[in-house]
Amino acid sequence: MPKPNIHPKWNPKTPVYCDGELVMTVGSTQSELHIDVWSGNHPFYTGSQKIIDTEGRVERFMRKYKITSSSDEKQ
Repeated sequence: MPKPNIHPKWNPKTPVYCDGELVMTVGSTQSELHIDVWSGNHPFYTGSQKIIDTEGRVERFMRKYKITSSSDEKQ
């Protein structure tokens, strides 16, 4: 038999806050959750993610292994 009174209290409707704004409700053992990032403000999910190649590493790799992109082949 499991021991009585050792499990934390389950809250089925725990509010989740991001930057002070309620973003969702989940089940948790915490009374409320505060998060920094969620799918509503993460660049990957919002489509605003940008790949920054400031040192030209991709171009250097392409030159080193003599790889041409498909756009170069059409020209």
